[in-house]
Amino acid sequence: MEFYQTSKCDFLAKVLVVLTWGMLSLRAAECSTDTGSVDYEAINCRKHTAFLTDFGGKGDGYTSNTEAFRRAISELSKFATDGGAQLIVPPGKWLTGPFNLTSSFTLYIHQDAVILASQDEAEWDLIPPLPSYGRGRDAAGPRFISLIFGTNLTDVVITGGNGTIDGQGQQWWTKFRQGQLNYTRPYLIEIMFSDHVQISNLTLINSPSWNVHPVYSSFVVMKGLTILAPTDSPNTDGIDPAVVSNSFFGCLADSCSNTKIEDCFIVSGDDCIAVKSGWDEYGIAFGMPTQHLIIRRLTCISPDSAVIALGSEMSGGIQDVRAENITAISSESGVRIKTAIGRGAYVKDVFVKGMTLQTMKYTFWMTGDYGSHPDDHFDPKALPVIQGINFRDVVSKNVTIAGKLVGIKNDTFSGICISNVSIELSEHAKKQPWNCSDIQGVSSQVSPQPCALLPDQKIDCPYPSDTLPVDEIQFQTCAAATHC
Repeated sequence: MEFYQTSKCDFLAKVLVVLTWGMLSLRAAECSTDTGSVDYEAINCRKHTAFLTDFGGKGDGYTSNTEAFRRAISELSKFATDGGAQLIVPPGKWLTGPFNLTSSFTLYIHQDAVILASQDEAEWDLIPPLPSYGRGRDAAGPRFISLIFGTNLTDVVITGGNGTIDGQGQQWWTKFRQGQLNYTRPYLIEIMFSDHVQISNLTLINSPSWNVHPVYSSFVVMKGLTILAPTDSPNTDGIDPAVVSNSFFGCLADSCSNTKIEDCFIVSGDDCIAVKSGWDEYGIAFGMPTQHLIIRRLTCISPDSAVIALGSEMSGGIQDVRAENITAISSESGVRIKTAIGRGAYVKDVFVKGMTLQTMKYTFWMTGDYGSHPDDHFDPKALPVIQGINFRDVVSKNVTIAGKLVGIKNDTFSGICISNVSIELSEHAKKQPWNCSDIQGVSSQVSPQPCALLPDQKIDCPYPSDTLPVDEIQFQTCAAATHC
């Protein structure tokens, strides 16, 4: 197997590689002087580089590369304390089953590379359900591991020159619809219990279910992602005891702290971005909130769901969410808050400014009766607190309903503020553009005039001016070889 060191390729480097790896019997690269490379931004650059082909990988579209990926990452993990390593997926179509990442590691997918998810169900191991959910999303019990998976990692980067990860989800969707799956479908990328994670400059298509799912993690950056999923997939956006979800969420922030989502384009059969933190009694017991999340420059198409959804699984709490410069076309709603009796916890301090929405059912939507419980053991006395929800500087055109804001009886959604909003209703708009109950708040310069529960106070809704710690991460310019 051959290796390319971005710093030098002379004989001394070859000897050092062999000495470092001892009995691994590795061959060093014979790098030519015209070796090509591309620059990319990452939270950290790596000292060592290898290609998937160095480990027997074949990019012909039908040879399995599962063992090549696993062997490559296992060997490169040995460089974690020596400047880290990057694995280059070169041009080609690379069929593979699931594989696990390692710390101080970069997976770089070339712009002409496609990672194809295996359709052999036997390759997909089962793992326990998430502790904050208590069960799988599609079915009770365990779930299939994600295609690209990692847990308890530090400093991991998944990036590329807009290379593609194709989940080949049609088989999974068909089995799901026909009731032939006993376990929850896999996701494309899931990172658990980790910190300093970057997922960027990729195209993700045809995921069996969720696309990108960081969970129980901190300092996560998702940037420059193009995510394409079927917009006509039947989905219930949650799980009813009798009806299971067919969710195709774009990006999720789930029980994560200090997360940033920027410059993404998402076409989804479900919420483009979903913010979650656990499900009923399981999320309450686990007690890990999503907090300090910023979303910038998002473009979304989601005919049946929200551009940004908070909940409905929010039982660990959601606080300090900031969204700005959001564009949506042909989507069901802008920002939607979903919760229910039994969820407990809170959604607090949500700030949104600068939304441009075209052809929507709802501009604003809050739901206090979402239901969808994992089982019958939820606490009916566990009422969620929805407080401090702020929207400003919104232009919305061709809208059926300006706002549907429905809280919970004896559990008022409070501190709602909506200012500087222009909504143009469609020809088929409801005669009553606003529907409000069990809420409390204010409005200012909103057209059409909101409901009486949002009186005009002639104020600007707040938006934080401080900088979140995740925004202070400094990116480096790194080099990825294109061939060796």
